[in-house]
Amino acid sequence: MTGCDVAVVVSDTHGRPLRHGEINVAVGVAGLKPIRDRRGERDLFGYVLRIKQTAVADELASAAELVIGQADEGVPVAIIRGYRYLKSEDARATELVRPKEKDLYR
Repeated sequence: MTGCDVAVVVSDTHGRPLRHGEINVAVGVAGLKPIRDRRGERDLFGYVLRIKQTAVADELASAAELVIGQADEGVPVAIIRGYRYLKSEDARATELVRPKEKDLYR
């Protein structure tokens, strides 16, 4: 045991509507909330955020992909240090999936 408290994000490649190129997104999470809800916080100009929910698990997955690669790099894991995440014992990557009735592309 190292005594370290870590979270895990499992990722895979994902295409996006209206954008060229692929990114990595989270397909599994453990130990962290996959979405940071910033609604109710204030921005730099003092306005209250009403719509801001950040998919931090997807952002971390994309950042890791820059190191892991998608071809013959052979790097199976990336360690991201310094990000202050919200811990969660019961979070799921399915929280990132938009409900069918609110999805414009399905």
